[in-house]
Amino acid sequence: METKANYVAVGTFVLASMLALVIALVWLSNLQYNQEFAYYQANFVGPVTGLGKGTTVRYNGIEVGHVDELKFDPDNPQIVITTLQVLPNLGIRVDSIISIESEGLTGSSYVEISGGSRNTPILTPKEGQRYPVIRSKQSTMQQLAITAPQLVEKLNVTADRLNAVLDASNQKVVAHILANLDRTTAVLAARSGDIDTAIVDLSKASKALPGTIADTDASVKKFGQLASDSDDFVKGEGLTQLAELIGNTDRLVVSLTKLSDELNRQPTKLLFGDRRKGYTPK
Repeated sequence: METKANYVAVGTFVLASMLALVIALVWLSNLQYNQEFAYYQANFVGPVTGLGKGTTVRYNGIEVGHVDELKFDPDNPQIVITTLQVLPNLGIRVDSIISIESEGLTGSSYVEISGGSRNTPILTPKEGQRYPVIRSKQSTMQQLAITAPQLVEKLNVTADRLNAVLDASNQKVVAHILANLDRTTAVLAARSGDIDTAIVDLSKASKALPGTIADTDASVKKFGQLASDSDDFVKGEGLTQLAELIGNTDRLVVSLTKLSDELNRQPTKLLFGDRRKGYTPK
């Protein structure tokens, strides 16, 4: 009995030790697992075609992890919540942007994290968030898929208008315009010598124009000076002196007229004086 009891005790001890070892290994692996990866979240609006669990995640073109989980937003089924498992200490910034890209037109899809300025803070989870949320944008392919129907519609409208322009009647008009243009070009080519001469004459005239403008400017300045002098003359003493001169001239003319009359009556008076005897009082 005692031998059997010892075997039971030894077996129990061994099992307990093995269980403790397994628990320790699991704990250490979880600790190491948590230290080797960091988790981020991204919310994509619309289809995420080609995206799935395990899809590669790149940061500025370098592979840093993979997609860990995909699920719909319970409040908005148009939004797909994506959980990313990436390398720690990447330094993803607040202004980093995430998008779904593709390896060419027919290649596999991957998640690209780009941007991130050195002076912006590190992205951290906000209140109520489990993981930091990276801002997302539509990829080039998504934008193309959204705008493709509009682009096709515009191309159809352009094709219809082009067909309308190139109908039979408009083709005749275009042909007539091209014929006229050809004749006009031929006439210009034939008169190229005259055109060259006209251009040379115009160049000479343009060179002489500054001198003509300068002469005109000088004449205008002289006319302005003359007008200024005339104004000073009218407003100053010149006009009064002119009036006095005219008065003196009138008096001189009267005196000369009297002298002329006297000479006509007595020519010798100027030489011998007046010889008539006057009355001498006694």
